[in-house]
Amino acid sequence: MNVLIDTSIWSLVLRRNKSLNQNVEIRKVVEELIEEFRVQMVGPIRQEILSGITNKGQFLKLLEILQSFEDLTLNTSDYERAAEMFNICRKKGIQGSHVDFVICAAAERYQLTIFTLDADFQHYAKHLPIRLFQT
Repeated sequence: MNVLIDTSIWSLVLRRNKSLNQNVEIRKVVEELIEEFRVQMVGPIRQEILSGITNKGQFLKLLEILQSFEDLTLNTSDYERAAEMFNICRKKGIQGSHVDFVICAAAERYQLTIFTLDADFQHYAKHLPIRLFQT
């Protein structure tokens, strides 16, 4: 099954101290997924990854790395489904970002698992038809 890698994983793999044990393990999993051509990308994740990088050189390096991954097409129905998912979770007392719910909608439509360290997705998964990647 293909995997939609969330910003939290990309940030850990690409930006943070790579010597920590968790980082090494996750980096290895991501490298395997890339080698197996199982990694998927959507524009909102790409934007989150690139946002906040003030060093132009780092930005351009990261931009080049991410250009290896083509964005899945998102359309109006994906954003409508994301809003519906937001409303479902909100009724259950679960708050989340709009980007998170776009990720959920894309994962549902494209039948992807979501690879994330963001604990909010554990809450979403209790009420939405999404699957989370297990290492």
